Amino acid sequence: MNKLSIRRLEYCLSDLITTAAGWLCFNIMRFYTLPDTSQYHLLSNFLKLSQVLLGQLLMPVCMVLLYAVSGSYNRSNTLYKSRLDEVLNTFIVSFIGMLGIFFSVLINDNVPERVTNYELMFMLFICLFIPTATARLFITTRNAKHIRKGEYVMNALAIGAMPQDALKLKRIIDSEPNTGIKLIACVDIDNSAGCSSINGLPVHTDADIASLCKDLDVQALIVMPSMRGLAHTAKIINSLYALNINLFITPDLHSLMTSRPRVSSVTTEPLINITNARISPSTANLKRLGDIVVSAIALILLCPAFFFLSIAVKLDSKGPVFYRQRRIGYHKKPFDIIKFRTMVVNAEDNGPALTVDNDPRVTKIGRVLRKFRIDELPQFWNVLKGEMSLVGPRPEREFFIKQIVERHPAYSLIHQVRPGITSWGMVKYGYASNIDEMIERLPYDLLYIENVSLGVDLKILFHTVKTVLYGRGL
Repeated sequence: MNKLSIRRLEYCLSDLITTAAGWLCFNIMRFYTLPDTSQYHLLSNFLKLSQVLLGQLLMPVCMVLLYAVSGSYNRSNTLYKSRLDEVLNTFIVSFIGMLGIFFSVLINDNVPERVTNYELMFMLFICLFIPTATARLFITTRNAKHIRKGEYVMNALAIGAMPQDALKLKRIIDSEPNTGIKLIACVDIDNSAGCSSINGLPVHTDADIASLCKDLDVQALIVMPSMRGLAHTAKIINSLYALNINLFITPDLHSLMTSRPRVSSVTTEPLINITNARISPSTANLKRLGDIVVSAIALILLCPAFFFLSIAVKLDSKGPVFYRQRRIGYHKKPFDIIKFRTMVVNAEDNGPALTVDNDPRVTKIGRVLRKFRIDELPQFWNVLKGEMSLVGPRPEREFFIKQIVERHPAYSLIHQVRPGITSWGMVKYGYASNIDEMIERLPYDLLYIENVSLGVDLKILFHTVKTVLYGRGL
């Protein structure tokens, strides 16, 4: 188990223990405050009640789940926490937890006149907030000290570093006590550095980056601008997403960014993390939770429709009911997208080809399915598995991605989010029949990445429903 996993577990256990202690304190205060508890005579008798013991087990677990949804234990949000952000997060989650517990469990308590409901709520909030906030402040302060001492660091490789990048590398090295990013080596992608070390960092040539990351326990990659141009740099970034490691770019690659980058510090070298979209951990978790709930319900409700559609597809033409095709998804991980088959079985015998108007490869029932986008419904299974989301840029095949990146390097940023069943680009343009249309649709997907939110997702879903109802899928 690496340091990051240990810290995530530490936060989780700390929250579990402190919320359990807080709930115990509240029950003690509750015993001495509310008249309906006096019948038990002794505090020990009250605390041994089955409903009190059940609450002592369930309430801390529920609070930890709330913290998990808020993003407290996200992989990218664990080790290098801001103490102020941590206190605010604890305050908000404690307040939400207090409201939930009060209105679901305590609302029927016999509250005397000398203790109003507001005072009871305040006591509960204090018991949930103070212990957890204190423990978290201790952990984050201790972690900050370890980071400054160089004990908690993310080993990083400088990808594409050249001798002329020496000053930039020095600034990154000097920023280590604040960022926790420790440069340990450079990787010469183009075999053109002409040296064995830069600023004391060894230079690896002809390196298998995946193996190098494993051997050196690397948790971050910093991409330097390639001498061969922006498009080549974008290709490098595109190839690195599949490693599922934090990716940073330097400010001089700002022209690659189509969105406003977020920088956490103004006193260090401003590296820009492009691993994930501009979305808070809580929003990302709520979005994923919504995907799971909606896709699970949809798959259950659509079972009868799937049955009849399967018969229709099977009777219309020879071949399987479902069509699986390899696509590139989140962090460039390949997956098999599932659709109802809308084309003849030998549709791509001559190689990958996009659908065009009046495409002879499309079957009769397939034309109807595509018009109303019914062929996309099996992708709820991809959503449930975590390969896709309800809303996100449409996933493409590697064959087409290579062509798009050559002409529009910013396409590499698409892999910051899970691909979706529907997207802003799909709402505007529908299916693309050539690379030009894919590129024309791309700005809307890049805008989505910049503006990811539950509200935007709902708007896109609303317009998708209109598209389906009016049969504008083609």
